[in-house]
Parts: sequence; C-alpha cells; structure tokens
Amino acid sequence: MEEYAREPCPWRIVGDCGGAFTMGIIGGGVFQAVKGFRNAPSGYRRRFAGSFLSVRQRAPIIGGQFAVWGGLFSTIDCSLVYMRQKEDPWNSIMSGAATGGILSARAGLGAMAGSALLGGVLLAMIEGMGIMITRFTSEQFKPVGPGEMNDPGVLGPPPALGGISSEHNSYQ
Repeated sequence: MEEYAREPCPWRIVGDCGGAFTMGIIGGGVFQAVKGFRNAPSGYRRRFAGSFLSVRQRAPIIGGQFAVWGGLFSTIDCSLVYMRQKEDPWNSIMSGAATGGILSARAGLGAMAGSALLGGVLLAMIEGMGIMITRFTSEQFKPVGPGEMNDPGVLGPPPALGGISSEHNSYQ
C-alpha cells in the first residue's frame, strides 16, 4: 500500500502552518466558547455575550500558537528529510522533540529537556499508532495466492447438510 503523497517541502511548511492555525481556531473557539459561557454572569443573554467575547478575544491567539508549533515542526521535519535523505517516522519523532525543546527554551534547560522528551514521546506514540493501523488495515489488501483460490473451503459453496447429496443442495 502506497503512503500518502505529501507536498514538496517549502509548500508543506505553509500547508502545515495553515492547517495548524485552522485546528487552533476551531478547537480554541469551542474551548473558549464553553469557558466564556461558564464564567459569564447569570442569564442566558449575558452568558452568550460572554461566550462570544471570549471566542473573539482568545481563539485567534490560540490559532496563532498552533500555527507557530505547526510551522516550526514542519520546518524541522523538512530539514531532517533534507539532511538524512529519507522520509521515515524517525524524522517526525525527532521533529517533535526538537519543537518541544525550542518552544520552551525561554523557561530554562530543565523545562527544555522535559518538553523535548514529551514532544518526542507524543510523536513516537502517534507514529506508532499510524504504523499499527496501517498494518491492520493492509491485511484486507493482501493478495490471494493461486493455491488458495482452488481451496473449496475458502471460496466454494458450503458443504451439504445432513444426508442431502450435493445434487439436491440449494446452494449450487
């Protein structure tokens, strides 16, 4: 089964950055809508106004933060593809670790190491699940050999029931 064909690297960075921004806007909008609704004064009119205000103020910020993460991740991933001359799950794992470390560099060396470890572990889990799903779903596309095609138990009619001969079998 052929892997998903990705765009070439300069355009991949832009696409991933935009996709991450969109995910951040949508997810952040939903989260901020609920948060604004819950934290507003009582009364449905005030709660909906609080919800709308919270979404308007915070969702673009969350979208921007997601875009920074997605852009940095894709930039590092493309750099690794160029340096290693191959595209495999290790690039994504190393990109996740490097992105986590770089984004938390201002918090100090300990936070940087912890975020790098967390980013690497998360991307390893995501890549591992992707590989596992691909292996399980590829079983249905496994080619059938010529010996298996002639096996009557695999593709033939069910065996005759009771003492009924195959001449009177309604399956044939």
